[in-house]
Formats: sequence, C-alpha cells, structure tokens
Amino acid sequence: MKDIKVKDIINICNGKLICGDENKICKNIKKDTRFIEKGYTYVGIKGDRFDGNELYEEAIEKGAEICIISGIQAKKHEGKTIIQVEDSIKTLQQLAEYKRSLYNIPVIAVTGSVGKTTTKDLIASIMSQKYKVLKTSGNMNNHIGLPMTILQLEDHGALVVEMGMSHFGEISVLTNIAHPTMCVIGNIGTSHIDNLGSKENILKAKLEILEGTKTDSPIAINNDDELLNNWAKTNKTNHKIITYGITNKSDVMAKDIKAFDNKSIFTLEVNSREYEVEIPIGGRHFVYNALCAICVGLENDIEIEKIIKGIKNVELTKRRMEVIKGKSGATIINDSYNASYDSVKAALEYLYSVEAKRKVAILGDMLGVGEYEKALHEKVGEEVVKNKIDVLITVGKASKNIINKVMELQEANSIIIHECESNEEAIEIAKKELRQGDIVLVKASNAMHFDEIVKGIEK
Repeated sequence: MKDIKVKDIINICNGKLICGDENKICKNIKKDTRFIEKGYTYVGIKGDRFDGNELYEEAIEKGAEICIISGIQAKKHEGKTIIQVEDSIKTLQQLAEYKRSLYNIPVIAVTGSVGKTTTKDLIASIMSQKYKVLKTSGNMNNHIGLPMTILQLEDHGALVVEMGMSHFGEISVLTNIAHPTMCVIGNIGTSHIDNLGSKENILKAKLEILEGTKTDSPIAINNDDELLNNWAKTNKTNHKIITYGITNKSDVMAKDIKAFDNKSIFTLEVNSREYEVEIPIGGRHFVYNALCAICVGLENDIEIEKIIKGIKNVELTKRRMEVIKGKSGATIINDSYNASYDSVKAALEYLYSVEAKRKVAILGDMLGVGEYEKALHEKVGEEVVKNKIDVLITVGKASKNIINKVMELQEANSIIIHECESNEEAIEIAKKELRQGDIVLVKASNAMHFDEIVKGIEK
C-alpha cells in the first residue's frame, strides 16, 4: 500500500496524537480551509499574514477528518483525528519524501531562470504519451508547493516537478525531497541576482538540483547557454549530460525555425535524423523548452512520433505567451505571469519575428532585481528599440527607466510612447491605441497584476 497513515506521521515526524485513530489514512491533504471537503486532511501552515494552525476547527467544520497542526494547543474533537507536530512545514516535507520513496517511477525535476513552467508542461505532455503523469500545478515550486504536489501521488506512473529558488540552499531542500531520476536546467539568467550576486552564483544554486539524484543520473542542459556550456565542458561529473541547442553542436538540435503568432515550427535533428515539430506557442525561447522536453522523452524511451505528438498537443499553464484575439482585432500575447530581463528580451525578440501591422509592448516593472533595477530596465529599453517596437506602454516606477533608455536611443521619435501611472490608465490608452492587425505583448512581474490589463483590452 502507498497510503500515508496517521501512525506514519507519528513515527516519521515525531508527532503526538491528540485524539483519534492512528490507523486512519490521510487523504487529500490541503493547507487552505477554502478547499477542504468531507474526509480531507488539513495541515496548518503559519504564513506571513495569518496562522493556518488556528483555523483547524474551521477545517473540521468543513469536513476534515484529520488535522496536522503545530504551535498551538489543540482541543480534542470526537470522531476526528488531530496530530500535534513541532513544525508543520517540516512535517509536510518529511511526509512528501516518504511518499516519494514508495514509488519506483520516473521523476523529472525542472529548473532554470526562465521557462520552467512551460518546460514542465511540455515534459509532462510528452511523458503522458507513455505514463499517467502528475505534474506541479501552476507555480507550486517552493518548499511548500513541491511537497504538496508529491503528496498527491496515487496511481501515477511518472512525476514532473518544477523547482524554483531565490537563495542558496532552497533547491537543495527540494531535490532531497523529490529525489529525481532525471534533471533539466533550462538556462542561467538574472532572476534573483539581487540575492545571489552573480550569474555564476545562480548557476551554483541551480546545480544543487543534482544533490538529490543518483551520481550517474542524466541531466539535460541548454548547450547554447554560456555558463551551462562551460560547466559541461570543464566540470568532471559522473552524471550523464545530454545537451540541446540551436547554435552550438548538441545531442538534440533545432533548425529552420519559423515563428507565427500562435505556433512555431522547426526541424528537429537527433540521432542523424530529421523531423518536423510544431509547438502551439510562438517564440524561439519556447523552441529551447521543446528541445529540453524532447531530451527527457528520448531518455525515457518514448518513441519520437509520440514525443512530437505530445509537443503539439501540450496544455500550457495560463498567462505564458497565451494568444488571445481581442475585440479590437489585435492579437494579444498574454505573458503576464512573471518577468525577468531574460524573459522580456525573449518575448520582445518573438514580437519582432512575427508579421503584424504594428508591434505593441505593454510592459511593467520586473521585481526582485534589487540594485540591478535601473540597469536591467534600461536593457529592456534597448531591446524595445532593437526589436523595432512601434508602440510602448509602461506601468510602474522602475519601468520609467525603460522609457528613458528608449527616448535616448530611438531615432526621429519613431516609437509611440505612453507612460502610465496605473493599470486602469494603461487599459484606456491601449483601447484607444490598438487597431486591427496589431499584435500586443503584455508582460510584467506577477505582482503588477497585468492580467487586469489583458482582461481590460480583450473586451
């Protein structure tokens, strides 16, 4: 049996049974009382704004059969099982590692500065051609989200997990919970450079992913990424390194890339053979994500025809280069989930590559870049000019640096510029500005809530 019982929590996590039955099975583990239903297990988590442990009685009222809590003195409830633990987050992690140990299945771990979620979606779609797959939902890629994902394992034949980080040691924790059978690193960019200080340190933090794997397990890397390429050449490792790329000679390569507003088509070169591959999303950077996923499929003995089918039929997480047709006649590219310099640069390059009457960019602040804020936003301004954007609309204090650089570089005021104080103002300006045949990119860090702009301009 692959169930977790109350007695497992007591034994593995040094828990104390307050009341109830130690032979009960923990089902549908949730940390949010809004999603509790009859028979579920509730875990109290102390957050920045409130302590979920104090809501255990609300969880019981909604039907929770088992509650795992820490930091408070719980009351006994007849017919319910309550376990007291020292640290509920640590308990989640210990239970997830135990749950993982019960499964002898492929576990693919995905990290990188840009494109983790799309790469995860592509890998899961390919792996689903052979297995029943569980994958990270949305962006649940941290010390709580990853354990919650693993604890959903039931009759699955493969697991695909995303691993994010902003400091040293965080991926180390995640990989030692998931114990991947294969890892992938998509790229080394500038996300969280304010915490880590350099791209070289970001590489070191990403390479922590190997700590939870067997010493000879495979790792797929982007061979066109300078730091990853150099690491593969200069570092002695027992891991099987599989490379993919577009420019540098690699095990898996793409050429003849054609980008459209809603798809990309390229020629895949692998094992001295060529195949046509279609991705239902535009942009050269997503070709890299597809190549990475192809490496995973091949390593797990999935037939190339099924790999290609998996790529074409992928269901992507929302707000990642999501194509929407607005009522104005403009094509909206909703990439509003998050933003770093690397991802904004890639999105602007994609905008340049597609045919449209005009190219419009609605850009907001890239958060979490610390002392690099001015320099990185100015670099975005350079990309706006380089990629011949026709209309630029910005929101946010840091994004003023984008405009300043554009105004410094552009010739003869060729770019129409609108600097907005709010999302509402950006919506009003965009509605007046957008025309039939335009293509508009909407991108900013998630906290800028640019999904409001997408909803506003698609009406």
